[in-house]
Amino acid sequence: MSIPQQGGGPIESRDQLAAYVASGEKPARDWRIGTEHEKFGYVEATKQPLPYEGQASITAMLEGLRDRFNWTPVLEAGKLIGLERDGANISLEPGGQLELSGAPLETIHQTCDEVNSHLAEVEAVASDIGAGFIGLGAAPIWSQEDMPMMPKGRYRLMTDYMGRVGTLGTQMMYRTCTVQVNLDYSSEADMVKKLRVALALQPVATALFANSPFLDGKPNGMKSWRSHIWQNLDDARTGLLPFVFEDGFGYEAWVDYVLDVPMYFVYRDGKYIDALGQSFRDFLNGRLPALPGEVPTLSDWADHMTTVFPEARVKKFIEMRGADGGPWRRLCALPALWVGLTYDQQALDAAWDLVKGWDAETRQGLRVAAGRDALAGEAGGVRLLDLSREVLSIAETGLKNRARPGQGGLVPDETHFLNALRESVDSGKAPADELLERYHGDWQGDLGRIYDEYSY
Repeated sequence: MSIPQQGGGPIESRDQLAAYVASGEKPARDWRIGTEHEKFGYVEATKQPLPYEGQASITAMLEGLRDRFNWTPVLEAGKLIGLERDGANISLEPGGQLELSGAPLETIHQTCDEVNSHLAEVEAVASDIGAGFIGLGAAPIWSQEDMPMMPKGRYRLMTDYMGRVGTLGTQMMYRTCTVQVNLDYSSEADMVKKLRVALALQPVATALFANSPFLDGKPNGMKSWRSHIWQNLDDARTGLLPFVFEDGFGYEAWVDYVLDVPMYFVYRDGKYIDALGQSFRDFLNGRLPALPGEVPTLSDWADHMTTVFPEARVKKFIEMRGADGGPWRRLCALPALWVGLTYDQQALDAAWDLVKGWDAETRQGLRVAAGRDALAGEAGGVRLLDLSREVLSIAETGLKNRARPGQGGLVPDETHFLNALRESVDSGKAPADELLERYHGDWQGDLGRIYDEYSY
């Protein structure tokens, strides 16, 4: 999750909130790609999750990356909780999941090089301290009680709140991992079309990347348990946001939505102040119970925007949030999918034409079907396998039209990064299907084998 924002002057008028979102606008030549992915760390000898401290631990990982690869430390209350370098950062999810938030880069060739370099650094440090890392959408064996809590004040507050508003919030925090990509927009109209396409087609990403069929050491009945969690978490801040598809949607409507999401915290002087369930609208008027008489700063608004969790999210860019964490190859495939769909106008228009006739019931039905059945799912007469095939064709066209070469011009464009997804569509199988076949086949129900065979 996000590192807290700091700075920014007081908010003097509500107009500044929409202006903050609008300030993300960039001409197409300046659009960038920011890829984020999370992974589970474990102690090699025991296959238990990495604790925060100890020889094989999160602290040892962060210190090793800091000392060997020139990352700058990020501290909270004297504890090492992250790293920064060259526009990228490494942060911790609540249960110790290690996240790379990549630098904004021009091409998928560059972002894939960044992912490869990061995982090589992680592997080098992990091998020295007796740790391993694996990419999955949900922890396959560990119980909730097995998971450590990282020393971040935000997580202590969220853990308490999640227990009040949904059934699976703490599972999301401690036992899931994702891969996502952050993309730019050029105008309000461009943001609107991209967000609508992003929300409508998140079920395709969920189906193609479904990789969490296990929980508590056995199959859980879902192909993406992580998606199931997000459907049963906190209705006030999750979902496919039907209002985005209404006439007149734009920056102001997005601001209204975020303002109505209950707050988690205010960050002041290195500490998280409990504002659970309180109203940012009251904060604007100096009536926040947690800080009576104070008005928020723009950094408070930036922080609050990180506490909404729909399937696609707007900050100063759009985050695509529907995919499970997974194997190395798929960490590059996700940005390829969304860049192909949204960074070429012909492809974006074709993607919108594909989904613009759907109603909210169809979109939600596909979301549920993707979590349960992955590529075998269907809703409203739409089969996810057929839809995924069409979507990949559009994305491939978009990447060809972008024509961004790699490897010194030897590779003409970015289309080869879609290969892992083409294989899934050709076979009709998501990663979860492969894992289930292994579990019921040669693993003979021994899920412990997943660590040796699927770790990075």
